[in-house]
Amino acid sequence: LFNCPGHESDEDTEDSETDLAKHDEEDYVEMKEQMYQDKLASLKRQLQQPQEGTLQEYQKRMKKLDQRYKERIRNAELFLQLETEQVERNYIKEKKAAVKEFKDKKVELKENLIAELEEKKKMIENEKGDQMIPSPSQTRGGNLLHLSHPRDQHLHPLLSTSQRFEAPIEDGKLCYDKRWYHKSQAIYLESKDNQKLSCMISSVGASEIWVRKTSDSIKMRIYLGQLQPGLFVICRCSAA
Repeated sequence: LFNCPGHESDEDTEDSETDLAKHDEEDYVEMKEQMYQDKLASLKRQLQQPQEGTLQEYQKRMKKLDQRYKERIRNAELFLQLETEQVERNYIKEKKAAVKEFKDKKVELKENLIAELEEKKKMIENEKGDQMIPSPSQTRGGNLLHLSHPRDQHLHPLLSTSQRFEAPIEDGKLCYDKRWYHKSQAIYLESKDNQKLSCMISSVGASEIWVRKTSDSIKMRIYLGQLQPGLFVICRCSAA
């Protein structure tokens, strides 16, 4: 048997093409594998970079985050400074007000105490004067003291300490000699030394009344214990 040269050439060509295709496929698979490995290695490096702080995107975003953080801290410090200054101003203002109030109250306290002591002094002097006044049998007239002018005869003559006046206080009003007296009412006040003063009732307390002199606005406290024995006598101005 003889081989046909043409037939062998065709078979060789087919084998060569098959080998070439097989080689190309292997190269393609190898290339894809290499690309996969390269991408995987790149991602691994990128995953490692945030931990190391070397990733460019991480650095970019971190820079913005740091700027916002510093800006917020600056704003907080500025707010703290403004609030501190405001609190300091309020403290100084309140301290000055407290000092002023303390001084005013101190002066007021002294004035009130002095006024009370002066009032007690007058009461003691009046009581002493009552003891030195002669009895009715030793006086020519029936009255110990008399009013200085006929137009003042509407006031009660100041009799001896044996005469007493009813002077109850009810519902913030004084009932004296069967007449009611209330706050802001104008009155005449006469003492046993025959001084007659024009006054205004400032307030009515539980056991005393406060009056303000019309002439100089000085306040005086009159106790019921002074009205009842006649140490002071009051009447309405309208009765003049």
